[in-house]
Amino acid sequence: MLILDTGPLLAALDAADRDHPRCSALLTDATEDLVVPGLVLAELDYWCAERLNLDAWLTFLDDVAGGAYRVQHPTLPDLDRARELQATYADLRLRVVDATVVALAERLDEEKVATLDHCHFTVVRPAHVKSLRLLP
Repeated sequence: MLILDTGPLLAALDAADRDHPRCSALLTDATEDLVVPGLVLAELDYWCAERLNLDAWLTFLDDVAGGAYRVQHPTLPDLDRARELQATYADLRLRVVDATVVALAERLDEEKVATLDHCHFTVVRPAHVKSLRLLP
């Protein structure tokens, strides 16, 4: 499986984004389950409204409904872990979306995360592996 942060999804939807080719290829060529954390949905909706248009968001939702992505909502233990990560990495200003991505990776015992946010994800140390493997 591959856990997806907001950045690669937005870049894949935005043909004008400099990361579009590699993010689009990552999602199109994937042979594993593409997992979208629940809070990433809200953030992606926000950024689609800010940078793109409603059609981009609706196309993404159609893909979700069609089974291209599996949505995983945060559990209460995920939110507890996110809070712990936010407190631990307060100097990074780690936000809840990124913290729940890490918590989900820990819960699912997954070491790979698709993200363009190397500022946070290269610093945060998950409990289940030494560091996350960041794609693309």
